[in-house]
Amino acid sequence: MLTQRAPDLRRSEITPKKLYINRRKFITGSTALAGMAFLNKGLGGPMRHQGRSQFSIRKRGEYTIADKLTSYEEATSYTNYYEFTTGKRSVRVLSKDLRTSPWPIAIEGEVEAPFKLDVEEILARFPLEERIYRWRCVEAWSMVIPWIGFPLKDLIAICRPASKAKFVEFTTLYDPDQMPGVKKKVLPWPYREALRLDEARHPLTLVAVGMYDEALPNQNGAPLRLVVPWKYGFKSAKSIVRIRFTEKRPKTAWNTAKSQEYGFYANVNPKVDHPRWSQARERRIGEEGRRPTLMFNGYEDQVAGLYTGMDLKKNY
Repeated sequence: MLTQRAPDLRRSEITPKKLYINRRKFITGSTALAGMAFLNKGLGGPMRHQGRSQFSIRKRGEYTIADKLTSYEEATSYTNYYEFTTGKRSVRVLSKDLRTSPWPIAIEGEVEAPFKLDVEEILARFPLEERIYRWRCVEAWSMVIPWIGFPLKDLIAICRPASKAKFVEFTTLYDPDQMPGVKKKVLPWPYREALRLDEARHPLTLVAVGMYDEALPNQNGAPLRLVVPWKYGFKSAKSIVRIRFTEKRPKTAWNTAKSQEYGFYANVNPKVDHPRWSQARERRIGEEGRRPTLMFNGYEDQVAGLYTGMDLKKNY
């Protein structure tokens, strides 16, 4: 069992006595499925996201870093979510009433058979873990966030993609009644992003349903989003409603809108500048000054092999 000195503990790491007792009962007599049902109950309807709710069951994932965490307040109040607004500080207010339950997700394209499943089914099927990842925005600011989720490759396995599937596309919610930003033609809506299938299956690629021991806030992509930590943040689609497997590379939102500024791959690369600013250094939210940007956001050892033989200045 891992132990920490009291000064090292975050408030969110302190388990309430009631949850601890319930967790002991769960460990001694519950199945994994029953455990996930207990998790859902403990969240009081985790997909509704009405305030902060503690996850009572989790494990620390192997892909985690020791960097100092960005504060919860900054990570949940300084966000990009253009479906609501291009302003970072106002997303939290404009998204607070987003309806996130029920939340069906369509599985389509090059699969054995299309189907739908709800986020509640996903929570019941996959055990959750915490992973602390570096998070790098293309606008040259960064954070360190403890995400809660499961590897995307596990979800892909139940989707049963066909042998000719080479890419996986993610489409996010498009709802003008709830999302005022989509009434402006900032991007081609609905928002779409995509990964090569080998990138999607990489063990670092995470499906996140929570952060900082809490269910995902609406402004951070509730109820379910991607986290691809070696790529710029716009690749990690929020509030996903459709997953489609394709043989040809799909068109994606930012690459379609401004292809000279936003490449399909969007790997963090300090040697490839954005046309309007340098990517060599970054501003870590909560710190003074700037720090050097790391190749692949510091995950070079894990993911560089995915791009062997590719010119990363052309395939940016």
